[in-house]
Amino acid sequence: MKAPARDPTSDALYSGTMALHQPARGEGYRVNVDAVLLAWFAGKERRANRAIDLGSGVGAVGLSLLYRDRAEHVLFVEQASLLARLCSENLEANGWTARGEACCADVSNDGARLADARADLVVCNPPYVPIGRGRPPLVATTARMGELSVFTTAARRALGRRGRACFVYPAAELVTLLATLRASGLEAKRLCLVHSSEGEPARVVLLEAMPAKPGGLLVMPPFVERDEHGPSAAMTAVLAPALASAPSKPFTGKRAYV
Repeated sequence: MKAPARDPTSDALYSGTMALHQPARGEGYRVNVDAVLLAWFAGKERRANRAIDLGSGVGAVGLSLLYRDRAEHVLFVEQASLLARLCSENLEANGWTARGEACCADVSNDGARLADARADLVVCNPPYVPIGRGRPPLVATTARMGELSVFTTAARRALGRRGRACFVYPAAELVTLLATLRASGLEAKRLCLVHSSEGEPARVVLLEAMPAKPGGLLVMPPFVERDEHGPSAAMTAVLAPALASAPSKPFTGKRAYV
């Protein structure tokens, strides 16, 4: 007999200053530090007026953009109804219902809405295991499985003429990401390799692409997550709470998630 599903947990980011409701362990995809890194990377260059978080899950990337005031408005697009509902609850918990909208939709089947969006920023932490690959229980972990091209195509469709799309993806699959972006009409323009510690191979890549001509790729200095003392200075800065960015509603969560 299958055990009943456990209730979502009330966690937080940025030392407890941003509320984050998410599935209990074993009940669905939970946020990791890649979401925070992607929001940092996407917001580093300039503030967006209208952003879209594709495959948003509970909204950690887009919520982080709002938290750091790096986007005026964020549309969250998520296929799983539970995650979309939790994303909506996260907007409410942080007082951002006027600046965000959670949409339960399949990015591959909502082309009309994306085409009308004309976003100046798309953020995406896409699945990294193609359908048909992987072993159980990974097969059941739908947040990790899917076709990358579905998300790159949706990103291109959603972007305005001068918009940009930012992705986080396994560094070992960088060639696949670059090729898939180009096939979707997007060219890499900014790249940062993330290393768990100095001397280790890159773990993930943060990449910004635009509907533009090839060439002109800016390779940023590597981002190192940990040093001999623990989290690096760079990582500490990314995880630090923003000044005057506490939720407008009191948050009762008991622990900072990352």
